Amino acid sequence: MWDRLAVRDFLVSAAALMEVAMADKVDYFEIGTPDPEASGAFYGELFGWRIGSPSPAEYRMVNETDGGIWDTSAIGGGSWAIFYVHVDDVDAAVERAKGLGAQVAIPVTSNPNIEFAHLIDPQGNRFGVWRPKA
Repeated sequence: MWDRLAVRDFLVSAAALMEVAMADKVDYFEIGTPDPEASGAFYGELFGWRIGSPSPAEYRMVNETDGGIWDTSAIGGGSWAIFYVHVDDVDAAVERAKGLGAQVAIPVTSNPNIEFAHLIDPQGNRFGVWRPKA
């Protein structure tokens, strides 16, 4: 039998954890590809991921919110798999990264829901920084 107070305390604690700021945490991934159908089929079969339908911007969500597959054919057809770090201020994170030797691959970009940028670290690894808009 469940102790009601223990369950309530657990739920309150879980809700509090979800409200903790996600700044500086890796919480999203993206696969850039000029062939999103093939990439979606590959990763969907390999990991059992649910690949959403393409948006008007040719972006497909993975498992609704875990990550995405971006059709890069309109921006040069690059291929990448990157992680995104959730930051409080995208512009400040980009400037700090540049000061540490990073290069900008995709400058700060804004849409109605998010703001993000892609960077290349001094060793050549691509990564992203992002934040949701309030």
